[in-house]
Amino acid sequence: VNDFNMFNRIYRVYIQAEAPYRSRRDNMNLFFVKSADNTMVPISSLGTSHFTTGPGTIGRFNMFNSATISGEAAHGYSTGEAMDALEKIVREKLPDNIGVEWSGLSYQERHESGNTGLVLGLALLFVFLFLAAQYESWSVPLAVILSLPIAGVGAYLGIWICGLENNIYFQIGLVMLVGLVAKNAILIVEFAKEEVDKGVDAVHAALTAARLRFRPIVMTSLAFMLGLLPLLFASGPGSAARRDIGTGVFFGMLVAITVGIVFVPFFFVAINKFTNRKRSLKK
Repeated sequence: VNDFNMFNRIYRVYIQAEAPYRSRRDNMNLFFVKSADNTMVPISSLGTSHFTTGPGTIGRFNMFNSATISGEAAHGYSTGEAMDALEKIVREKLPDNIGVEWSGLSYQERHESGNTGLVLGLALLFVFLFLAAQYESWSVPLAVILSLPIAGVGAYLGIWICGLENNIYFQIGLVMLVGLVAKNAILIVEFAKEEVDKGVDAVHAALTAARLRFRPIVMTSLAFMLGLLPLLFASGPGSAARRDIGTGVFFGMLVAITVGIVFVPFFFVAINKFTNRKRSLKK
């Protein structure tokens, strides 16, 4: 009939006859409705009735009859892969008039999926613009930016070796890894740029910067990686999320300080020579 509020909750009002007056089909004769000439007509005279079976409740979603399906991805598969498999089954096995829609967290995942590249791109753009303002140069920050994909490859290799999933927790770790690896590259590039500004050859400046900054980079990175060990070997409730974050960042940092740090001086020298050659051509 309507709704009413009580104790900060909304309650629905239903009209229902007592059990003795609604237990048999003949009880329909006890209910009347007003006709066009204001006479009372029994409901049973308006049509026929019969007993049948039906569901106790009918679920609806977006105004369509629906059935709720709840599931969980098997070990080694992501929720996105499980959702794709379910949609494939619906397309191949069910009639054309039956479809599938997502709700709750599944809807949010499907709606927001595919934005990882955009988020990482914005993170790289922010780092680039910040360094461009710091160094007052558009070319020098490229030596830092070019070293970041190497750490990303290490992170992906880490979760692949450990059999983990590329989920939202791992992607959060990737964004954090961008800042951590950029910090290490900045230590080398900043010192090398100062030496080049003093008139030192770019190759000599890069090698000197790499030699002087190698120890602090390795020491700070190793200290951070040791702090990630509890995440790598986490157990108990919520351990899957901690392992996904810790594993990606740990292996990304490991590759960054073993492989990526070697490429930073190379990128700096290559970009410096390219910039100088471009300036000489303009002259």
